Amino acid sequence: MTVMTRAGIEDRSEATETYMICLDVDGTLVNHDGQMSQTVKDSARAIVESGHEVVISTGRSLGATLPVIQMLGIESGYAVCCNGGVTARIDTTLEDGYEVIERKTFNPAPALRALIKALPTAKYALENDRGEFLSTERFQDASFGVVAVPVTLDEMLEATAVRLVVFSTDATAEDFGAAVGSMGLSGVTYSVGWTAWLDIAAEGVTKASGLEVLRARRGFDIEQTIAVGDGRNDIEMLGWAHRGVAMGQAPDEVKAAADEITGGVDDDGLATVLDGILERAVA
Repeated sequence: MTVMTRAGIEDRSEATETYMICLDVDGTLVNHDGQMSQTVKDSARAIVESGHEVVISTGRSLGATLPVIQMLGIESGYAVCCNGGVTARIDTTLEDGYEVIERKTFNPAPALRALIKALPTAKYALENDRGEFLSTERFQDASFGVVAVPVTLDEMLEATAVRLVVFSTDATAEDFGAAVGSMGLSGVTYSVGWTAWLDIAAEGVTKASGLEVLRARRGFDIEQTIAVGDGRNDIEMLGWAHRGVAMGQAPDEVKAAADEITGGVDDDGLATVLDGILERAVA
């Protein structure tokens, strides 16, 4: 492992100098206050302008991802949102500037019943197959991208989900992860965040699964893939990419999945990676 420091889909077969660069948002492009440094912004925009295919790959819902895409100047391309649950094609000539090309849905009821029984004081929210967020109580987060609509538990149990979110204030992330793991949830894929936060998607759905579909359809070789992330929901993506880079503040299990470690988000670690790609291109 190398440690770095700062000094509609059409086929697209490209030379090896062009990369499919897959970037996490929170903790990678932006810090944990949601701010993107000017250094990272400049480096990311330079990568976009150089012709590399930049794919934003995030646990955020699409509505919360679009402002980041706009900030980077991406006018055409793709985004993988909801940890692989939603794939969108970005095209600023469209009325909305994008179109959703795939949603991976699942029945949340079995997992939701098990979680509520084991974690009755946790907060629950669900993104449905229309991009709406439903919550059983006042539960709102910037990653939703829309205002959550309060519903009864019965209404949530009957919904078709793209993403189920659970948040608890009663445990650390590690304790929360251990508790969830002991439940033996089946039929879903889940990841634990920095806090006692759980993101649940359809079985087998991860950032990596969504990116692999794009890679194949866009004609990139796996050797042309680069991914950068910092969270437990990035583990599959970092292992999938030919070059997986973990941010410096990432948990140990995320670093173990990566090929390299760059600086932390507060040290503009992503800019180190992107600047290196640009420097090799002109060398």
